[in-house]
Amino acid sequence: MRRSLTRALVRPLALAAAMAAIPLAGAAPAAAGGVVVGGFPIDVSQAPWTVALASRDLFGGARAGQFCGAAAIGRTTVLTAAHCLSEEALGVPPNRVRDLKVIAGRTDLLSSQGEEIAVREIRLNPRFDLATNSGDFAVVVLARPLPRSAVVTMAGEGDPAYRPGTQALVSGWGDTTGEGAYARRLRAAHVRVLSDDVCAKAYPGGPEGTYRAGTMLCAGEVAGGPDGCQGDSGGPLVAAGRLIGLVSWGSGCGRPEHPGVYTRVSEVARALEPATGARKRPPGGS
Repeated sequence: MRRSLTRALVRPLALAAAMAAIPLAGAAPAAAGGVVVGGFPIDVSQAPWTVALASRDLFGGARAGQFCGAAAIGRTTVLTAAHCLSEEALGVPPNRVRDLKVIAGRTDLLSSQGEEIAVREIRLNPRFDLATNSGDFAVVVLARPLPRSAVVTMAGEGDPAYRPGTQALVSGWGDTTGEGAYARRLRAAHVRVLSDDVCAKAYPGGPEGTYRAGTMLCAGEVAGGPDGCQGDSGGPLVAAGRLIGLVSWGSGCGRPEHPGVYTRVSEVARALEPATGARKRPPGGS
């Protein structure tokens, strides 16, 4: 679920149409038991906030046009990674993708389960920096509402779900091996939230990327293992029933000492609250 844009090693995790059927050059083998590199199958009812971004016009029908993941934070509001909807990823400006849809309530991308909902509006974070992946989020507004049961609460600043060591679940339809084996059915993996110090040591700058604690968090295992990969970008990282991250970038998939990096949702919530009235559950709240 990571996609090469301008860098050879550090890959945002969108699925490029040109790469959908071929292995990634230089991709490290996934660790055994890795996620969404490896991972395990789940039914969408176990993570109903997990939705797919799809365009058959751009990405073909083999996987219903799925190219990124997303998370439903409101009945008509979905969060995804900004790089998923960038012109660099799509090949055209996002407002020119006429068949862009959100697939919700569907485990198998090629089934008739759930629904496909047209996109009414796209709002890219104006502070998104494609070079560093800082501020990697976008809001997708749907043409009709999702069920209330599909909505996940965003974890605000100070929420205990961000504490290092917390177990979280990442879900998506991306590469399951790090070598181009894209899932048709929804998969998930358990990962641990890692400390900012560990993340900064993994990505201190240079060709493998720079970790920025203010807008990012990372999760996985220092020894390698569960991780997101190409095609998972924008998908949810959920801990204690609250959304804490969006799959964003990393160096390879499941590599030792290179955990997956996620957009920090507390910063997204802060940016969105004045405009949308999005409510954050208080720390420890239910």
